[in-house]
Amino acid sequence: MTNVKNVSIKGFLAGLGIAPKTERGSYGMYLSPLREESTPSFKVDYGQNLWYDFGTGEGGSIIDLVARMENCTVGEAIRRLENGVAGGGLSVIDLYNRGTTIGAVDGIAMDKAPSSFHGNNRVAPQHPAPANSGIEIVSVGELEHPALVEYLNERGIDPATARTYCNEVRYRIGGREYFAIGFRNDAGVWELRNRNFKGSSTPKNITTIRNGSDTVMVFEGFIDFLSYLSLKQNPSPIIDTAVLNSVANLRRAIPFLETHRTIHAFLDNDEAGRKALADLRELLPGSEVVDQSPFYRKHKDLNDYWREQATDKIKRQSPTEHTNAAVQVRRSMSVKPVKKRGRGV
Repeated sequence: MTNVKNVSIKGFLAGLGIAPKTERGSYGMYLSPLREESTPSFKVDYGQNLWYDFGTGEGGSIIDLVARMENCTVGEAIRRLENGVAGGGLSVIDLYNRGTTIGAVDGIAMDKAPSSFHGNNRVAPQHPAPANSGIEIVSVGELEHPALVEYLNERGIDPATARTYCNEVRYRIGGREYFAIGFRNDAGVWELRNRNFKGSSTPKNITTIRNGSDTVMVFEGFIDFLSYLSLKQNPSPIIDTAVLNSVANLRRAIPFLETHRTIHAFLDNDEAGRKALADLRELLPGSEVVDQSPFYRKHKDLNDYWREQATDKIKRQSPTEHTNAAVQVRRSMSVKPVKKRGRGV
């Protein structure tokens, strides 16, 4: 726990694309990552490595911050930090033991990347990030880089399906360029993911896909959303979708979700996921919230389930068995739309 608590809060926030609005030497003032605000009232003391939200009266260490942002217990926050789940794809313990804060390893550097991730780093600025973001978007294009396609295949995701909703995004942090799979949120900015990095430009927000249906699916992240589409072999579902892009965004999704009679929740099988499910049922008493996690109860999330079912086991079967197994997996999580009531969305 000692190593985790000493990880730089400033570096952690930078890895999420969150930068201070102002700095005064030993501390920085941020727009709170815990709530909506227009005037920065979230202080990070760089020397003591502590945070304090003047708007809520809360504060503490990096562990307390992750617990609040991820809506989980202290123990779960420590596990997420140690495993690199919260804010990045690398173990915080490994980074700290190497004398590096989490903010120093923000993705795949284009000038020092492994050979499989090298690419053309001479791209012209095209979509500048907001001034308060630690991530500057350099260019947005078709999802083509072999390393990113390979990563999708590793996750069991059909690259063609991914291209329907994602782009290849090249971005800059501290003068160095990186590239990742980009998934646009409702604020018009990007959730970013590659094998070594999980983060976003700012502002953080949910992603909604509106088809005028009274039924909606809810996913914690876009990898689970793409996993479902790959599982169903249907890149264009007729029902609505909400991707939270973090359980911390759950309340932002409520105005959209409450317009639906039926909500299918594909949340993680951990404490944060269970808490989010309970919150959905409490906040949306007029909707039927269907927990889909029992279908993948032995797995951390839907993507883990799909990778095992569709990648590991099915590949070892004969062509006929492969087809039959794939059909069985798709049928196991059938989501049917409720008849529309004629309300426009």
